[in-house]
Amino acid sequence: MAESVSVKMDDPVKKFKGKKFRVAIIGCGGIAQTHLTAYKEIPEVEIVAGVDINPDRLKVMEEKWGVPKKALFKDWKEMLKKIKPDAVDVCTPNGVHCAPVVDACLAGCHAMVEKPMAMNPAECEKMIAAAKKGKVKLSVGFQQRYNTNTTALIQARKNGQFGDIMFVRCQALRRRGIPNWGVFGQKELQGGGPMIDIGVHILECAYEFMGAPKPIAASGNIWTYMGNKPSTVRNAWPNWDYKTYTVEDLAIGQIRFDNGAILQIESSFVAHIPKNDIFNWSAMGTKGGCNWENAEIYTDQNDLMVNMTPAFIGNADWIYMFKTKLQNWVDACTKGTPQGAPGEAGLAVQKMLDGIYRSAAAGKEVTIK
Repeated sequence: MAESVSVKMDDPVKKFKGKKFRVAIIGCGGIAQTHLTAYKEIPEVEIVAGVDINPDRLKVMEEKWGVPKKALFKDWKEMLKKIKPDAVDVCTPNGVHCAPVVDACLAGCHAMVEKPMAMNPAECEKMIAAAKKGKVKLSVGFQQRYNTNTTALIQARKNGQFGDIMFVRCQALRRRGIPNWGVFGQKELQGGGPMIDIGVHILECAYEFMGAPKPIAASGNIWTYMGNKPSTVRNAWPNWDYKTYTVEDLAIGQIRFDNGAILQIESSFVAHIPKNDIFNWSAMGTKGGCNWENAEIYTDQNDLMVNMTPAFIGNADWIYMFKTKLQNWVDACTKGTPQGAPGEAGLAVQKMLDGIYRSAAAGKEVTIK
């Protein structure tokens, strides 16, 4: 096992030169497996521990990923004390994001946390405060902002292609896609349903494209009409636990920003729509518009209305995006380079999600402070 490194952020390159960046995984389920696959392509990282309450998942960490049995734990506090990693990667359910991040940061560990950052803005603020107190880097797992379509359209926006962005429409919709594993249907453990689980992906990269204007108000509605009932409809993910289903099937929200722009978002686990997966956003600006799914740009040239489609845009598969987001975090911790999605970015997105849910509960528009 590589020597532990005490990080001093005023000279990170010197401290980590020639040494491994020692990462512990907290929450070793499905999403952690994607992280671990991506870490295989980041040679400066060593996975030194795994934490999970499920012994079967710890067995996978030992047998598939080579983590010694003595470095596998049920309690992250014990792991932090015994292993003293340089960083943690938190891949637990949403309700168990805040506590391990806070404990790790206060112990001097950098932290990556999966999306959404937490259950609510108050938890996000606690996590950010702990990172500042521990003088460590906190990043949020927003991989879609590293999608090559996202980065291409952001560059076009910076080049003035769209003028002022007025309206963005986001969609993260499934016709039948209620997870039949995990705790995705339990509000007390997840914070919500499709809006906080899959809507967050499309919301965060569209918001980044907009240039992260300040959100000031939210309105929203949510409906539950199928997920809490048994179903005989044939689909790829049957037999979800409808008895414990307490989240929404469909959520619609609208965010107003201080620059006058509007963002609308639609997200569903189950809905009567033409196909199973609709995952996209589109934008309208004063000089042009765009569609994220194919990075197509709509504008006027030479007195003609023109649709511009890129001939080549590059790789955008899941492993590429996960590797890119994790590499960005590792570089920020070890080289002092800028973070793509620091805790503050996670807080901004969480405030918008929270505003939509608060508005749905109140039945009226609410202020985002």
